[in-house]
Amino acid sequence: MIKRAFDFAVSLAALAFLSPVLLAVALLVKLTSKGPALYWSDRVGRGNALFAMPKFRTMRVDTPVVATHLLAGAGSYLTPVGGFLRRSSLDELPQLWCVLRGDMSLVGPRPALYNQDDLIRLRTAKGVQALTPGVTGWAQVNGRDELPIPAKVAFDAEYLERRGFGFDLLILWRTALKVAAAEGVKH
Repeated sequence: MIKRAFDFAVSLAALAFLSPVLLAVALLVKLTSKGPALYWSDRVGRGNALFAMPKFRTMRVDTPVVATHLLAGAGSYLTPVGGFLRRSSLDELPQLWCVLRGDMSLVGPRPALYNQDDLIRLRTAKGVQALTPGVTGWAQVNGRDELPIPAKVAFDAEYLERRGFGFDLLILWRTALKVAAAEGVKH
């Protein structure tokens, strides 16, 4: 109950405070590439239910729908501002909408793509599917895109065991430090 109230209050305040940034990024995406400013991705949420998650579009509209680490030549699909948006994590800001709606939390395991069967299967075996996915999580502050799937799942399972308000605050703090340093981000 406290977690949901915190998520709601912080995401509402962040959306209001960051609205000029959101508008500027949306405009930048539209002016530098064809297609919509937002990319809506089918993601796996709590209980393995699908939901639509928005991000600012960093890839061309003809990019195959696969996890970036599986995309051959991923850098060649980036829009002119895509690399910057990813390094700065500005592409993630629209997910605050999902936090406000309750599809996501500020902290939890990152939502898998609908077609990441290996990740979904391993998480389900560890009980992680019971958690609401997060904008950031324990795996993100311990390696982010650089982690192999079994390691991500191990961190997700550890979060399941250790979760609590204090632990969430620690993860949010470590996330802020990682974002400021643009650590662990791949194209």
